[in-house]
Amino acid sequence: MRELAERPEDVPLVFAERFNSGDPDAVAQVYESGALFVPEPGRALTGTRAHAANARFMQLGVPITVRPRHVYTAGDLALLIVDWFIDGEDADGRHVRIEGTATDVARRGQDGRWRYVVDNPFGTLRTATE
Repeated sequence: MRELAERPEDVPLVFAERFNSGDPDAVAQVYESGALFVPEPGRALTGTRAHAANARFMQLGVPITVRPRHVYTAGDLALLIVDWFIDGEDADGRHVRIEGTATDVARRGQDGRWRYVVDNPFGTLRTATE
């Protein structure tokens, strides 16, 4: 399994590899303590709730593919714009396709590794009230 990212543009690739491994704890390591995960527009989670929401996506048993589009770095912070999709057959044989363009923020830790601070996979979608 890939080590945590040494460059901000590698954070989505590390995330995808760990997501596809099926190990939620490995995925959780890609996030800073206190990081924010937005499983749907308008709903932001942290801690164990964020971890559980991410694990629910993984339970589909369908791999994720990521395509970083833009990475903007300012010191130890980076804004990542990433196209992604989950596409394939779930455990019940049903076709699943979920996709989005993420707007994520990563930060370089004291260990030199980059982790998500904000993971907003549906970053370009509006909430129902917008």
